[in-house]
Amino acid sequence: MSIYNSTWIGSMMNVVESNDPTLVGRSGLVLDETKNTLVMLENDACVRIGKSCITFQLDNSDVVVQGALVGQRPEDRTNRKYRMD
Repeated sequence: MSIYNSTWIGSMMNVVESNDPTLVGRSGLVLDETKNTLVMLENDACVRIGKSCITFQLDNSDVVVQGALVGQRPEDRTNRKYRMD
C-alpha cells in the first residue's frame, strides 16, 4: 500500500520544505487530518499546519509528500489513485 493511500494518524511527520521557513524541521505525531490541514503533537502542544504550504515525510520514509497534491479529505485520499512521476 502506498503512503498516499494509508492513514496518517499516528504517524510521525517531519516537515522537510515549506514556503514558511519557521515550519521547516518541525516534527511530531499526527493527531488529526482534515481536507486542508494536519494537526500534530509537538512537544506536548497541538500544532495545526496547512497542507498546501508544506512538503513532508512520514515515519522516516523515503517518500516525500507534497501537501498541495493531497488536499482532499482523508477518506477520499485513501481511495484515490496517484500518478507517481
